[in-house]
Amino acid sequence: MSTTLTPTRRDTLHRRIRLIVAITIGYNLVEAVIAITAGTVASSAALIGFGLDSSIEVLSAAAVAWQFTRRDPEKWEKPTLRVIAVAFFLLAAYVTTTSVLALVTAERPEHSTVGIVLTAVSVAIMPFLSFAERRAGREVGSATAVADSKQTLICTYLSGAVLVGLVLNSLVGWWWADAVAGLVIAAFAVREGWEAWQGDACATSVGMILEDGHEDDPDHHAH
Repeated sequence: MSTTLTPTRRDTLHRRIRLIVAITIGYNLVEAVIAITAGTVASSAALIGFGLDSSIEVLSAAAVAWQFTRRDPEKWEKPTLRVIAVAFFLLAAYVTTTSVLALVTAERPEHSTVGIVLTAVSVAIMPFLSFAERRAGREVGSATAVADSKQTLICTYLSGAVLVGLVLNSLVGWWWADAVAGLVIAAFAVREGWEAWQGDACATSVGMILEDGHEDDPDHHAH
């Protein structure tokens, strides 16, 4: 992470992070309302869980937004990382619970066009928000912004899992597909939560996936 930023560049990155998290919060609030409503109509535990997950993502993004409204954001890194870690754990707990219940009860949800469209839009949008925040966070040296970007990325994975589950349920009756994928995602969330709690948000598994695919700056190997 760079330590030679000019004050102007640092202020620019702080504003960029605030903008990204504001967009993330706004999008997730809308997403939560639509997903919970559509899930209730279709009796889909996966969609309802997806909506509640969006609420957890709002918690993580709001913590970063609060941090970067402080006069000296760097002083608030550790407590903000703890909030993000708790958000990861809440996400893992809820996804695990809903996935296990879905497998045990074998409840077959109705087809939901709204749910399929919503999750497809999330899969398209969220990676860009995650990458933009991760890149700005790395440049400014903010572990919290990097951790929050990984929270957004995991929510992207969850969007993909719910999308696949909804499509497979509608096409071939595989009602269990999104529940199985959800358990895998929950395991990722626990790992990322633990590393955020320990204060290591720069070289974890999901972060490395992003770096390997997108990072091309000359300082990459020095991190």
